[in-house]
Amino acid sequence: QLQLVESGGGLVQPGGSLRLSCAASGFTLVGYAIGWFRQAPGKEREGVLCIGRYGATTNYADSVKGRFTISRDNAKNTVYLQMNGLNPEDSAVYYCARKATCATSVISGSWGQGTQVTVSS
Repeated sequence: QLQLVESGGGLVQPGGSLRLSCAASGFTLVGYAIGWFRQAPGKEREGVLCIGRYGATTNYADSVKGRFTISRDNAKNTVYLQMNGLNPEDSAVYYCARKATCATSVISGSWGQGTQVTVSS
């Protein structure tokens, strides 16, 4: 079964950091771009960051510039989202998805369960 599994979420205080992981199962990430997305209650899902097959990154959300970074470890078949300087507006369920390229809006496969990030004091 081809799937991506998100992990690493949790409760963190404003200004804190978290690192989310997106692990592939049943396929190799090498041939895909991987995007991170998030959805807060009552809001539409939005793109956050994407990393291409060769490591180039694309920022989808101005609000995370300078705070979030994306990286991939092909040997571990995992993509990471490092989130620093978190604020309550970053609270959401975070999802990862595979794409042919970061430029396309189309994802391959279905959404996973995501991982909850809550930023609160």
